[in-house]
Amino acid sequence: MSASAPRVLLLGFGAIGRQLVTLFDPSEFEVSGFVRDAAPHRERGALGVSLHNDNLLELIDAHDIVVECAGVAAAKEHGPAVIARGKDLVLTSVGALADPDTRQALLSGPGKVHVTSGAIGGFDLWAALAESNAVDTVKIRTTKNAESLIQGWMNDAERAQLESPTEPFVLFSGRPSDAIAKFPGNVNVSVALAWATRGRGSSDDELLARSLERVSVELVASPNLIKTRHDIEVSGSAGAFSLVSESSPHPVNPKTSAITALSVAHTLRQAVGSLQ
Repeated sequence: MSASAPRVLLLGFGAIGRQLVTLFDPSEFEVSGFVRDAAPHRERGALGVSLHNDNLLELIDAHDIVVECAGVAAAKEHGPAVIARGKDLVLTSVGALADPDTRQALLSGPGKVHVTSGAIGGFDLWAALAESNAVDTVKIRTTKNAESLIQGWMNDAERAQLESPTEPFVLFSGRPSDAIAKFPGNVNVSVALAWATRGRGSSDDELLARSLERVSVELVASPNLIKTRHDIEVSGSAGAFSLVSESSPHPVNPKTSAITALSVAHTLRQAVGSLQ
């Protein structure tokens, strides 16, 4: 890696990316961004980030590390190219790992994936339990503002139910892979939890595939809710452990949490340290 400031390429420069760069110390990183259309971002102010909308492979090669902060679809589209070119990738949209083909491409190297914890914590505890084969059940119940859960595929009745609910209700119950397919911007944390509890003993691809079948997800829609709540329960031979977090929504994009960019910045600094 260069002896000067590490060169960081952001895939996407939306709410998370824009908040992320404000968290960096002066001269900490040399930051560029890859976006589909640079003009609107430049009009809003690029915050010292050099923005590009073409020559992605050349940009990947020219940077020390890549940070994905553009959503599950973009992570699936562009993430494998980063890994294939031997560059490390900080993955914000962890839900991309729920797709078998993407998971294999991202975890097969030669580059390395650094998974962000996003809006939940306790990764060290969950990992310690899983690596010791002390995990039997993993559950996460995420409660969000009902309107923020409206999706483009919903019919009029489904949308109306979320626009004016009178009380909280379970909108989804199942496995992370199905949750991500239906709510790609809302339940990345469930896949992050599966990653944290994957354990050890074989390839990360195989471990995560099994872990995704163990994690149980509930998504609850609640009226007039401001903070997103995550209730995590992990149990096994070492005991039963629970963690509750309440995170404020991002002021620009309420589908994500305000803490997400903070988590990405922390993961990026750790990843850059491992490259030196």
